[in-house]
Amino acid sequence: MAARCSRLVNGLFEYKTEKFFIARNKKVGLVFRFIQLAVIGYLIGWVFIWKKGYQEREEAIQSSVYTKLKGSAVANTTELGSRVWGAEDYVIPSQGDNVFIIITNYLETPNQRLSLCAESPIIPDGVCSHNHDCTKDEPVKAGHGVKMGRCINDTGTCEIYGWCPVEHSHTPKEPVLGKAENFSVYIRNFVRFPKFDFSKSNVLPSSNHSYLKSCYYDKVHHPFCPIFRVGDIVQWTGHSFQEMAVKGGTIAIGIEWNCDLDKDYSKCTPEYSFSRLDITKGSNISGYNFRFARYYKDEDGKPYRSLFKVYGIRFDIMVNGEAGKFSIVPTVVNIGSGVALMGVKAR
Repeated sequence: MAARCSRLVNGLFEYKTEKFFIARNKKVGLVFRFIQLAVIGYLIGWVFIWKKGYQEREEAIQSSVYTKLKGSAVANTTELGSRVWGAEDYVIPSQGDNVFIIITNYLETPNQRLSLCAESPIIPDGVCSHNHDCTKDEPVKAGHGVKMGRCINDTGTCEIYGWCPVEHSHTPKEPVLGKAENFSVYIRNFVRFPKFDFSKSNVLPSSNHSYLKSCYYDKVHHPFCPIFRVGDIVQWTGHSFQEMAVKGGTIAIGIEWNCDLDKDYSKCTPEYSFSRLDITKGSNISGYNFRFARYYKDEDGKPYRSLFKVYGIRFDIMVNGEAGKFSIVPTVVNIGSGVALMGVKAR
């Protein structure tokens, strides 16, 4: 037992070296050197130059987006005549955020009042041939009101109680607000990388305030201008604004921040991308629309409203990015990994 303990203690203070085998063969030596060069190339080229393995990375970007739209257009329809639309009319919500909508087309049903009228014939649950098809007080599925128990022979639909007359239903052929392509959207984006306590905005600090009043973003000539022409945004997705404005659609505006914080502060700039989201392969369903109403009261204090079915372009602003800065820890780890691959051992 004492002898075993003695060997164990002596083993703790022993130092062993590896035995080496030297092959004096040009082919073997060439392969060995080629592998070494490949590892060195991988370590320098891929790990350090391309992937910046000497940096500590952060992808938890904090972002805030503020948008403001400007522009006006005249909408002239046969039913309602001429009307001027400003940003307060065609932008929803009025205080822009990561998502905002520009109205490009609309169908208006004016002067609706709570009363009795015939359901629209395009509503399947409202079609009838006898009174028993219109169960009293039963809501019309996907319809405009509540059934009153009577089938109207002239229309072949149930009599309902609701906002009458019911909505005009037809597919628009041309955009009412076709001039909306000349509207401008100002996008201000603030980002912060908390790990490095680094903050920046896509609006460059400048004393030239007149520049922001006259510029439009252009990837080549004005890459730092935060004002975008709506028609240009649609064009950059590969689509026509006039075609898209008829039934609406959805566009993604990507803002990508990839910042090397070892470089100058001014080198951290965003890259923009634009793509249409409401078109999918193999599907004919596209567009974007919704409804809202504006309520009024007449001289007798009775309510009435105008119902709008609006078509518009929905813009989703998506901010992504990462930042990197030199740190000794990942540098040592990656160098150690490369040395291990080369089979270098202390001896």
